[in-house]
Amino acid sequence: MIHRIIKSKIEESLSFFPAVGILGPRQVGKTTLAKQVLEETQNSIYLDLEKAKDRAKLREPELFLEQFKDRLVCLDEIQRAPELFQELRSLIDEHRTPARFMILGSATVDLLRQSSETLAGRIAYHDLSPLTVIETGHEKMIHHWVYGGFPDSFLAPTPDLSQSWRDNFIRTFLERDIGSLGLNLPSEQLRRFWTMLSHHHSGILNKSNFSKPLGVSVPTVQRWLDLLVQTFMVRSLRPYSSNTKKTLVKSPKVYIRDSGILHQLLGLSNYEDVMGHTISGASWEGYALENILESMRDWDASFYRTQNGAELDLILEKGGKRIGVEFKLSSSPKVEKGSHFAREDLGLELIHVITPSGEGERVGEHVRIDSPKTFLEFVKPHNSP
Repeated sequence: MIHRIIKSKIEESLSFFPAVGILGPRQVGKTTLAKQVLEETQNSIYLDLEKAKDRAKLREPELFLEQFKDRLVCLDEIQRAPELFQELRSLIDEHRTPARFMILGSATVDLLRQSSETLAGRIAYHDLSPLTVIETGHEKMIHHWVYGGFPDSFLAPTPDLSQSWRDNFIRTFLERDIGSLGLNLPSEQLRRFWTMLSHHHSGILNKSNFSKPLGVSVPTVQRWLDLLVQTFMVRSLRPYSSNTKKTLVKSPKVYIRDSGILHQLLGLSNYEDVMGHTISGASWEGYALENILESMRDWDASFYRTQNGAELDLILEKGGKRIGVEFKLSSSPKVEKGSHFAREDLGLELIHVITPSGEGERVGEHVRIDSPKTFLEFVKPHNSP
């Protein structure tokens, strides 16, 4: 059993809020984590809304749930019964105490819009990501990069079983999970779009490059992208914006959030396949970026690119502090002139270059070579607890 760092934050929220939501992709470990929390709670009840017998109990939700007002009620896969949110609000307002409800869902608050409207001020949300390198251990980083952080993929006893799990995950997501959100989308076209995004991983988004081959409109591409973002499959990283006189790129960069899913979409089975593919550098960038952002959620994240070639892969900002990051799949990385131009534009003292084997050493006056581990250790004094 791998300890999830977010568990203590969920327990803290339960000590104060009437409702706590755990959101994240399917099969990421929400149920396992919730049941760990429930086991430590003397009075609790768990309902899985994917099971007909549990949904049947909630035909008259107020009548059923009222009898458990002194127990923590966990409702799993809440997106299958969004009409419950209004009932939860009434029950909370009638008997407002901490830890009345825990809800689990496979979509963001924006996609579960009804919940954000009806439970505002009554609920604390926590996003659960696939396992991070901090949770799995730095010594397993290469395995974690290749097979991703979904527990069943990462822990599979053989590479073939990991690959089989990811293939089934992608198929189930497209053929069933999208429908459970009340969306009627063409699964084959959506898979083609997702696969095209994997080939464009870490690139600047140009929606026209997707709309023409897919035979759909630019607004449709945006709608599909929003769906993949809101179901935690894709990250859209915004471009840096400020009052600088520089002409900045205005389109976001897109990443497949889990590296194992990225490699499955590209047909890459193992470390040798990944390293032999042209996507390897971009894959490392997305992997390291995702692990850093999961540990620095309260920092504003963007990338910096100007029309004249100044560029940094990641800018992190919080409380007046600004950090610049580059990602390189190399044991002896070279920092290009464009990165130094960006550092000067932004007034940065250092560029952190994240490599698999970095040890936190300074190279010259303005460059430090880090691994994800040494970088997170470096920023820890400035990060939130």
